[in-house]
Amino acid sequence: MAVTTGDLRPASGTWRTPLVIIVCGCAIALLSFGPRSSLGFFVQPMGREFAWGRDVFGLAIALQNLLWGLGQPIAGAIADRFGLLRVMIVGALLYAAGLLLMRYSTTSVSLDISAGVLIGFGLSGSSFNLVLAAFSKLLPPERRGIALGAGTAAGSFGQFLFAPFGVALIDNFGWQTALVVFSALMLLILPLSLALATPPAETKDVAPADQQSFKTALAEAFGHRSYVLLVLGFFTCGFQLAFITIHLPAYLADRGIPATTGGWVVAAIGLFNIVGSLSVGWLQNFFPKRYLLSMIYLSRALATVAFISFPVTPFSAIAFGAVSGLLWLSSVPPTSALVALMFGTRWFSTLYGFAFVSHQVGGFLGVWLGGVVFEQFGSYTPIWWLSVLFGVLSALINLPIVEAPVARPVAQPA
Repeated sequence: MAVTTGDLRPASGTWRTPLVIIVCGCAIALLSFGPRSSLGFFVQPMGREFAWGRDVFGLAIALQNLLWGLGQPIAGAIADRFGLLRVMIVGALLYAAGLLLMRYSTTSVSLDISAGVLIGFGLSGSSFNLVLAAFSKLLPPERRGIALGAGTAAGSFGQFLFAPFGVALIDNFGWQTALVVFSALMLLILPLSLALATPPAETKDVAPADQQSFKTALAEAFGHRSYVLLVLGFFTCGFQLAFITIHLPAYLADRGIPATTGGWVVAAIGLFNIVGSLSVGWLQNFFPKRYLLSMIYLSRALATVAFISFPVTPFSAIAFGAVSGLLWLSSVPPTSALVALMFGTRWFSTLYGFAFVSHQVGGFLGVWLGGVVFEQFGSYTPIWWLSVLFGVLSALINLPIVEAPVARPVAQPA
């Protein structure tokens, strides 16, 4: 039997309760997001051993982010057509293989293949994006908001948890052992993904309103103004997050902020992101999602203006980290919820995947332009103000979004 929006009972039994689905999905988000957010700790030990510059590692991670984004709609389309379980299993195996091969990488090309290609495509099949898609398909509407927030927060907690865990492994056992342990942990996604299994799509089991081909779904989405506005706004999210993730530590160091304080700033982002994601996941049940998104993007712009307009101190840096954390991934729950509201869940993984491509392209440009601007002007100031401009534009772009299912023609009897 097909699993519908409000039916959580699989054909094999009733063990997949909403709680089991949410817990297993959050565990997958935690596991998949942790290692990729901790790869920065491997830059120095691997660089010392193989005499690599930071540009070698930077190219591999940039490639990873780009392929993660480009692979997301492909993984989503396969999940929508053949079921999520197969995609999740392949993604987890690619992720584990990438981490394991990274342990044996001795050249820049092998690093690009392992840390870039394999982990990038592995993330597209096993990251929190597909977890959110499963939540949208398997959970009833009244549970989706908080579940989407919890899934997003779990990814952030994975970032916070794996950072000290990875450092401890590297310090005590070496970077090679740390990568092997990370690889083994990714295999835990395989049994956890059983709780998120969705059935293959079959026309006879799908409601008439959802009998839509892949091409028709894409044409409908990209011909729908509200979806295009949503995708354009999501670009800013990726740009801002990637720029801060990669370049904020260097920006603080340039202003004499100790590295330990920089670590607390990153920790503040991770911790407060949990609060922000859960809060927005809950608030979207009571407030228009477009207004929440507009508020998030505008608040990011205002926080950035305040941060760069005054002398940077340890207190202001940690405060900026806390505010950024509240707004970090809080745009994900309303964005994913709007996609499900507009087009239903039939092709949700695919359509959200294309929105995520926009996010990752923004991230790629945020990282790349940050480096180019600094080398050209010796300062990050122009890119900070570009981030502010994008935030204001996204705040305005999201306001005209119509929060309603797309109008589809209904066949009339002869």
